Amino acid sequence: MATATKAPGHTAKGLKQDRAKVAGKQPHEVSYEAKKTGALPSEVKAAVGAVGNSRKEGEKKLGK
Repeated sequence: MATATKAPGHTAKGLKQDRAKVAGKQPHEVSYEAKKTGALPSEVKAAVGAVGNSRKEGEKKLGK
């Protein structure tokens, strides 16, 4: 039986760090964050531009 393995270079720590960030130029990430917070995609992009790519800080900026 085959065992599931992670792709090379993908550690648990790396995946957790990636989830903590929002890539403001990636439409799918902006869309996800907008849907999650109830904000407009343009508001998400503005928040990412103002506070950087930290998901936690972006959500604080959006007030969500």
